[in-house]
Formats: sequence, C-alpha cells, structure tokens
Amino acid sequence: MPVVVVESPAKAKTINKYLGKDYTVLASYGHVRDLPPKDGSVDTDNNFDMKWEVATDSRKHVKAIADALKGDDELILATDPDREGEAISWHLEETLRKRKAIKKSTSVSRVVFNAITKTAVTEAMKNPRAVDMELVEAYLARRALDYLVGFNLSPVLWRKLPGSKSAGRVQSVCLRLIVEREMEIEKFKPREYWSVKTTLTNSRGQDFDASLRLLAGKKLEKYDLENEVSAEMAVQAVTSRDLSVQSVESKPANRNPSAPFMTSTLQQEASRKFGFGARQTMSTAQRLYEAGHITYMRTDGIDMAPEAVSEARDAIQGLYGKDFVSATPRIYKNKAKNAQEAHECIRPTVMAATPESLSKLEADQRKLYDLIWKRTLASQMASAKIERTTVDIGSDDGQVGLRATGQVITFEGFLKVYEEGRDDDAVIDDDDKRLPQLSNGEACAKKSVTPNQHFTQPPPRYTEATLVKRMEELGIGRPSTYASIVTTIQTREYVRKEKNRLIAEDKGRLVIAFLENYFRQYVGYNFTAQLEEELDEISAGEANYIDVLTRFWRDFSAAIGETADLRITEVLEKINEVLEPHLFPPTEDGSDPRVCKTCGTGRLSMRTARSGGAFIGCSNYPECRYTRPLAGELEGGDIAGPDGKPLGLDDDGETITLRTGRFGPYVQRGNATDEIPKPPRASIPKGSDLSEVTLERALQLLSLPRKVGDHPDGGTITAAIGRFGPYVMWEKPLEEGKKTAQKIYANMKDPEEVFTVGMNRAVELITEKANKTGRGAAATPLKELGEHPTEGGPVNVMDGRYGPYVKWAKVNATLPKDIEPGDVTMEKAVELITEKAGKAKPARKKAAPKKKAAAKKKPAAKKAAPKKAASKTKAAE
Repeated sequence: MPVVVVESPAKAKTINKYLGKDYTVLASYGHVRDLPPKDGSVDTDNNFDMKWEVATDSRKHVKAIADALKGDDELILATDPDREGEAISWHLEETLRKRKAIKKSTSVSRVVFNAITKTAVTEAMKNPRAVDMELVEAYLARRALDYLVGFNLSPVLWRKLPGSKSAGRVQSVCLRLIVEREMEIEKFKPREYWSVKTTLTNSRGQDFDASLRLLAGKKLEKYDLENEVSAEMAVQAVTSRDLSVQSVESKPANRNPSAPFMTSTLQQEASRKFGFGARQTMSTAQRLYEAGHITYMRTDGIDMAPEAVSEARDAIQGLYGKDFVSATPRIYKNKAKNAQEAHECIRPTVMAATPESLSKLEADQRKLYDLIWKRTLASQMASAKIERTTVDIGSDDGQVGLRATGQVITFEGFLKVYEEGRDDDAVIDDDDKRLPQLSNGEACAKKSVTPNQHFTQPPPRYTEATLVKRMEELGIGRPSTYASIVTTIQTREYVRKEKNRLIAEDKGRLVIAFLENYFRQYVGYNFTAQLEEELDEISAGEANYIDVLTRFWRDFSAAIGETADLRITEVLEKINEVLEPHLFPPTEDGSDPRVCKTCGTGRLSMRTARSGGAFIGCSNYPECRYTRPLAGELEGGDIAGPDGKPLGLDDDGETITLRTGRFGPYVQRGNATDEIPKPPRASIPKGSDLSEVTLERALQLLSLPRKVGDHPDGGTITAAIGRFGPYVMWEKPLEEGKKTAQKIYANMKDPEEVFTVGMNRAVELITEKANKTGRGAAATPLKELGEHPTEGGPVNVMDGRYGPYVKWAKVNATLPKDIEPGDVTMEKAVELITEKAGKAKPARKKAAPKKKAAAKKKPAAKKAAPKKAASKTKAAE
C-alpha cells in the first residue's frame, strides 16, 4: 500500500477515511529535523551548509514511516500546501534517504490540497509532483537567517545588556513597533477643544441632534472653541437666535462587503469580536481545517475558487433569496504589500454547511466557523443600499449654522449576514442615526444647547489584531509567522498584555534602544520588508538563496565585530541619551532631571542587574543608595525623594512614608539609622493607585506577614505580599538533621486575599502547590473528561509543574502549547495518552543498563558538560 505522510494525526485520520484501506496514512507530527542549537550548525565558510538533527521525539515517527515503506515502494508526501509544508516534505525525504528507507525503486511524490475534503484529496492524488526545491530554498534561507541573527546577536546582548537576549530577527522589528508606539504616547500632549451640540424639535414635535458648524458667519474648525469661555459664547450665540432648516440633501450610496478572510484579517476580526489572541485563532482554525470544515488557514490570498463562488451564490439564494446575491460574481485582489496569493482565501469547504448544522463543534471552533462562514457568504452578496441625509439649520442673519446628519438603510444586502468590526483607531461615522422628516424653511425649536469639552487622544496601544495589520502593511512577516512573532515577544517578557493591549516593558525598550544604535539596519522596516521580498524571489526561482545569505552575512558579521570593544558603561550612557525623555522626564521647576534627589550631587544613570532588570541609580553609589524604576517618577506625590511622601504617624509616633525603589513603590515605617539600617517595609501591590495609598492602607500592608494559623501537619501558615505578588507560606516543622525548615509558597491572584484568607483556603493552595512539586496530595483537575472509552478509568486535565497535562491511570501526557486546557476533548486526550504510552515502553527496557552505569564513578564527571551546551542553547534563541 502507498504510504501517505501528513503533518498531524488528526489530519491522518480524516485523510485515511477518504483514501480507504488501499493506503497507509501516517503523521510526521510537524518538522522531523532542525538545526542543533550550537555553534557551527550553519557553516558560513562553506556555502552556508546546514547540519540538521532529527529531534528525539521525531525518531519514532520517522521509524514508523520507514517501517511502513518496507512493505511498499511508494511514498506520497502530503504535508501542508505552503513553504513550511514543502520544507517538512523535503526533510522527510532527506531523512528517509539517509536511513536507506527510500531505495532506487521507491517512487516519491508530493501532493497538495487546500482543503481536507474527499474531492480535494482524491483530486490531489491524481496530480503528483516532485518537492518544489525553490520553496525549500526559500525556507532554508529564512531558517539560516533566523539562526545567524539569534545565535550571533544574543551573546552580544548578554555581554552589553546583562539579562537580555535577542527577540529574533522579525520579532525585534515587531517589538520596535510597540516600543515606538509607547514613546509616541508618552510624548503626546493633549489639546483641549470644545464643541456645541443642540437638540432641536421640528414642527411635528420630533427631536433630533445637530452640531454647531458655523459661528459669526465663518466655518468652525476643530480647535476654534479652545476653552470653556469661547464655548459658552458660542452657546449664547445659538440660544439667542431663531433657527430654521436651510437645506435638506439626500444622496443614495452603496456599501460593499469586505473580501473573504486571509490569515491576517481572520486574526484581526477574531481579536475584535471574540478577544482571541493570534495564537488561539490559529490553533482553533487548525482544528477546523484538519476536521475538513474550512480551507487552509495560512494564506495571504483572498481569491476564491470558481466552484466555491458558485456554491456560495447558491447558498445565498437558498437562504436569503435572489435579491441578496450580487449581480455578478465578486473578484477580490490583495492590495497588501508582498502578497503572494499562493492559496485561496479561508472559507468553508461546504458552503451549505451552516454553523447550526455543525453543533458538535467546541465553543471556540463554532464561533470561528460562524465568523468564516458569514464573511464568505457576505463577500458574494449584494451591496447594502443606504440613503444619507444632510440637513443644514441656521439663523436668518447667517451668523449661526448647525448640521444634522443621518442615514437610512433602504436595502440590507450583505449587512443581513455580516458587518466587519472596527479597530479603536478607526474613524467611526456619527451619521448612523435616523433623522425625522424635515423640509426647507421649517422652524426648529431649541430644546437644549450643550457645550462639550474634548481632549485630543494619543495613538492607541496596539492590540494583537492592529499589530498584525501594521506588520502586514509594512510587508513584515508572513501568514505562517504572525502568531509566533506576537507570542515570542510576550514569552520573553519584552511586552506584556493588559486588557488586550500590548505594552512595552522596560526590558523591551532597552533591547530596541541597543539595536537601533548598534544594529539599526537590522531592525529597519524597509530592510526587513526587502529581505522578505528577496525570500519571495527565491520561492519564485528569481534569486539564489546562497547569494542572499552571503550579502546578509557580510554586513551583519561586520556589525557584530564592531561591538566587540564596546564597554557596558558606554552602552548604558548611549541608552540613557536615547531614552532620556522616558528615563529622565523634564522637571516642573526646570532643574536638571538627572541630578540625584537624595544627595544632590550625584548624576542619575541607568544601571542593570544580572537578573535582567534595570533601574535608575546614583553615580555616588554606595555612599548614596537612591534608586527608582526606569519608568520615570511614579504618580502620587514626591515619593522618589530621600524622605518619600509622609502619610502620617503610627500609634508609637513613627513616621509612615510612601516611597519608591528599584522594585517599585513601597511603604516604610521610620527612617534608616545606624542601629536599624533597613526599617520595616512593605511592597505596594502591582496595579494600585498610589494616590489612594492612605495611612490606614500603609499600616495594613506593614502588618504583614500575617499569621493565618497552624497547619494540620505542624508548622505555621502565613500570608504576605512579596516582590512577585501575594502568597501564603507554610513553614514546616524542622526535620531532624536539617539546619533550616522547609518552606512551601503558594501564589494568590488577589492581593486583598492576603488580609482575609482563612485556614481552609490556605491549606488548599499549599496542597495544590505541593502537588505540583511532588510534595503533597492530589490537586483538583482543570477539566474532568469522564471514563476512558476503551480501557476505563477517569481521564482528567491537570495543572502540573511544567504546564497542563492529560492524566489517565499512571500515564501523564503533556498538553501541546497550542491547545488550551478547556478545549481538550476526550478524543484528543486519548490520542495524547496513546502516544505517551507508546513512548514509555522502550524506556522501561533500557532501565537496567542505566543502573550498572550509575555504579561507576567516571560518568559523574561528565555531568558538567551539558552546562556549556545549555548556554549555547540560549544563544541560539
């Protein structure tokens, strides 16, 4: 039987159903090889020769494919229809040839299909081809570039900015976008302006709103009413005059539907409407694709196959009637820079499959499918017909003029099915309201005249959706990379996500400041986009990938060399200059913001810690120990000075102050003396409003740690707030022969719980934490799935030390990173359990020899070697 290889077991199962018993369908489980994270994996002196290594987890999958080929001489590579899928097929073929699983007589072919349907799969089998080496070479170039940047740039960052590492070639450019937006927001100065809104009543007693547009016979510009006084004068001018309708103008307009989804627009819309992150959107779409419900979800194409267009139009007519079908099929072309349009848009494989008919889908899948289905149908529907009306109202003397706008939808068209969401920075029309019937010369009575104060707003922080949109506009990244790019910069803590907004951390600012000063070209938007274009040219066979790598490496290695003699102090001072508006904002009295507030003579400068943190410190250290966070002075009064902000006195007459230090704001009892160099302190919980930190609140914080009670197994439980947030701690009784007692810490989410947590809750938290570290009772499952369908016994999703996992009997199967615990089904759990159980068997066979080796003393000395490898592993990141 021909051996067909796809990427995932879910896809293998679906395709096997379509092909039948005459084929053996196996999964590669993604990539089978990668570059080892060590020096020399890309040989820059030998035409960028790459040394590939089969991953440990992939060896058994490769063996399964090789074993299957023993019984058949035909291999069909059916991985995903993109550059990455082509690379996986190439890796598989190369690996199997090295194992001699592919013989001279073996027929090797490549097939691609854009959807996992019976028609698409069987049609693809009729059109085999060879692996596209131009696509593979584009992959090789991209992989080599990422390796060379990550492996060579990370050590430079470690040496010059302790604790930092490269965010990655494209990730660094993405991080720059977020950092620059944050700096725009900080530099932004709001401008005040006013408007005047009037509620009028027509002759039939119907109310409507109008805005002041003409004052003193002149058109009113946005900032003409710059303060309350001018706004009140405008109100008096309107109030003192009779108003009537001067003109009514109605214009018909059409509103056309949006194009079908491609990867970036799907991520944007799922973020706007459901709050999905890019990674969550793609993992959900992946499951829909593998189940055969939608076409391939990594694409920058928005065109639709002719047969799909016909299906969509038939579905629209059947569901909504002939009037809702567009007069002619709509053809869409991508206007985005660097669009390849190698595939179709993202659409349902069967247009007649309504979201209601797929009721068995999980919640997230159902939401996303509904979105894709509606967008696809809307793209072939008739335009919405709108009547826009503009009414001008004014005084007889021409001194005052107002305008009311509104619209009426006369035919819904595609709006019956779908309306695209808006980003926060999108212009929102104010004419969506409906106006009453009005006629020229009609008198309008004034019901109210209201002045409204406004302030200009800074540009909004990026969401994952708007960031992907911006990257797409600049030509940075590709559909298959958007999700991983956005995830990486968050994982490495260069960016944090709050209320769906991406905020640059200080660590991220430092990295970008360094890169912009010493590697400016490589975080340039045009440079990165140009490199993407060259990779596309390689894909199209228009450029040689060795030539592209040679040009890049020549300049990049020279830039690396130029940083060799840089001193850390030199780098920090340069960053001080670049980030001065952020690190040292101007003072109200005009004094030098870099003069130390404690000693008055030292100069403030950025300092870094080995932990990777950075802070502002005094040049007179250690005599002066003034420190504060990077992000300027904190709100809430002068809390960064030598004496902080006084809050009052405690019962013993000690002064309680609010201060700030290297790790953020805190409260302190008393002052440092020779007898008490470190007075009692307590951290302010993250996110607290410092203006609301009162004496009462400070004393409450200083009362910590609080004794919760005695643990049933001995020892005490206390609650406190530490550097990393609120926690409970169990100090176990001192064991015989040990010098210190064992302590178990368990974090809490709500800082207020520190003051109220009782024994039952505290013991529960500590027990769960102890279980994660193998020192306590069983934890509560994250999700109970029920009994194993064939073997019996409960199957649960648990939260472990290394992340969530599926547990059945004695088998613990780690959950893949792209699957949320709440999304795990019994089918997926059984698949993971079966795979894990298969891995466990050979390990037991090799257990005995390991014991004999452990008895010798020599192997123990070899344990030091992996440390070097580990450090180089970090460099490759």
